[in-house]
Amino acid sequence: MPVELLSALPAGILFALVTSITPGPNNTMLLASGVNFGFRRTVPHIFGISVGVVVLMLSVGFGLGAVFQRFPLVYSVLETASVLYLLYLAWKIGTSGEVRVREGERRPMRFYEALIFQWINPKAWMMVLTAATTIHLSADFDVNASIMAAVFYVIGLPCIALWAAFGTAMRGLLSKPGPLRAFNISMALLLVLSLYPIALRMFG
Repeated sequence: MPVELLSALPAGILFALVTSITPGPNNTMLLASGVNFGFRRTVPHIFGISVGVVVLMLSVGFGLGAVFQRFPLVYSVLETASVLYLLYLAWKIGTSGEVRVREGERRPMRFYEALIFQWINPKAWMMVLTAATTIHLSADFDVNASIMAAVFYVIGLPCIALWAAFGTAMRGLLSKPGPLRAFNISMALLLVLSLYPIALRMFG
């Protein structure tokens, strides 16, 4: 194994651990999904996030990062769209009702929806762009992105699954409409608060 990879890998693992397990749009939504739908029904959402981050990391490593550097307006437009969509999701979570609902009335996020969501998730972009530019596992930019994508998957998957599991564990405590509504409103507010760094950069 190359010396460069051995020396930088611990930093890559630590970065993936910290960014994956800390609060953000993905984990807030997984926590809410665990409470509202249970762990089993949230599994496609979990895997969609993990695969989505891998695809995003590979896309940045294989050329998309260079596009953003050359055309910063493209990234600004994407960032604005991300904020608007996350505000919409916060509203949807905050207005959710009871845990047990009629079939077809509400459902957890599907695999492909969670995968696509990473493209408008500000924290996911922060993770992959920072990893691509600051963690040097290989002198080859493409190889570096590929290795980091694997690290994100292996480390990130159990981290985000913990949030869904914790939400599922809280399911019994929040089975009544009143406490559940209060929880969903709290999750919606946390989702909005997760946009603070972006708002500070955009309007500061």
